[in-house]
Amino acid sequence: MADGEGDHGRRSRSNSRGPIAVAAVAGVLALTALGMASCGDRGNGVRFWQGRDDAAANSCPRPASMTGSEFNAQETGLRALRRAAFQNDFFAQLELGARYSAVRATDKNIEDPIESATWLAMALANDQGYAPINRVSRGGWGGWRPLSRYDDCRAFERHEAYRKLDRTLSAMTLDEQEAVRDRVIYILSTQDAGGYRTLARLHDGLYGPFGEPEDNREAREAWGRGSPDRGQGRERNRRGYPAATSLFQRNDVDAYLYNYLAVQTGDVGAYVLMRDFERSAPSRAQYQRFVEVKARQWTPPFEFYPNTAPQSGVPFSDESRPRGDAYEYALGRMATELPFIHVGRALRYLGVTETAAQRPEDLSKRQVETLEAMLGHPMEGRLSYLERVRAIQLAAVNGSSEAQLVLAVMYAEGIGLPADYARAFKWFEEAARQGSPEAKFAMSSYFALGVAGVADQDKAQAVAFRIDSALSGFGPSAGRLQAVLAQVSRSQRR
Repeated sequence: MADGEGDHGRRSRSNSRGPIAVAAVAGVLALTALGMASCGDRGNGVRFWQGRDDAAANSCPRPASMTGSEFNAQETGLRALRRAAFQNDFFAQLELGARYSAVRATDKNIEDPIESATWLAMALANDQGYAPINRVSRGGWGGWRPLSRYDDCRAFERHEAYRKLDRTLSAMTLDEQEAVRDRVIYILSTQDAGGYRTLARLHDGLYGPFGEPEDNREAREAWGRGSPDRGQGRERNRRGYPAATSLFQRNDVDAYLYNYLAVQTGDVGAYVLMRDFERSAPSRAQYQRFVEVKARQWTPPFEFYPNTAPQSGVPFSDESRPRGDAYEYALGRMATELPFIHVGRALRYLGVTETAAQRPEDLSKRQVETLEAMLGHPMEGRLSYLERVRAIQLAAVNGSSEAQLVLAVMYAEGIGLPADYARAFKWFEEAARQGSPEAKFAMSSYFALGVAGVADQDKAQAVAFRIDSALSGFGPSAGRLQAVLAQVSRSQRR
């Protein structure tokens, strides 16, 4: 019983005239205490979780559409959850973390610890899970308390997510933990400025383990520090959750990098935050030039979300969607500016077709559905522009030098995907490694021109790539090489 409640009780007992009155007062006090506890505040600043770690009593409620257990609707339900989770829905991310951990027997076929950890980490990094909602001043007690139980149940959900994530990561190899990191980085990179700002906080030592305020209760508990407002109460976890808190290492350069990438999206708030970051420590402003170069060369860990699947399970789908006019314009150019034969060759490389289709009409409904199944898309039997892009991306990721070259050109020209010189350079480089003379010539141009800071000007490397390309029989490069040799000959004659 809190001190205030004890004083109230003593005053009530001193004014009572018999056992009946004492019992009545005690009953009123019990109801009052229960009412206060149900709102998540005990008067002394200690969070009240009903039944302490009892998930049934403390978890936030979910709509039936999110928690349906019908096995036959599993794929549809997962796709809906992934769509919401990619759009940063906190509860959809939690639910995916639970689904892929196979808590329910009907989810055993989709069990995947890496995927479960990914979505638990996304939920912890999501400010929808910790941003205060509907709070009022405590008055004489100081600080703030929730006006409803919403803040309290979210806090319990994050407490549980930290515990589950730590247990899952602790059982993983370093490579598996790296896969979790890469997936989180990719998902956040699809969320524009907000995602990059979250990535900046994940690497900034001035924030909690998952970018929350440093004094956040669950953050301090994860570090094993307890909470600053628990009074004399017992700390919930002195050991903390070391595997979860070390998933993202603190690094000023990376924190600056992601702030910088957020600014490049045109977000004004990101600019303010980056300037604030620069002023927050004397050493941080000095990274500016280095970070600018690194940002021009930065690419996400994946071309699209890994489309593998658990054994006998549903393929992981990438539910990020083209964002803004630049994406829509780039997709629209697929119809007129990218010959369909390139898509047909990618489909042949992937084993979807036996021959390279010349036109979309040459594909059967079954062949289109085969690609859609590989991508985890709804089987509509109609090849969308996005699926054409994905076919080329998938072939490039799986090692087709031709698809890598086509994808590089798509990024360089802004066809199907917004122009991105860093990604174009990456795929030209991949194709060049496999001996593509066209890619080698493109690489030589990058080094000769220093395109958008992606490749520093290096005339020696440019000439080396052009010679290599010419020896491989690529005409334009051979012509340029002849012009260079002619210029050298004239210089020697002089």
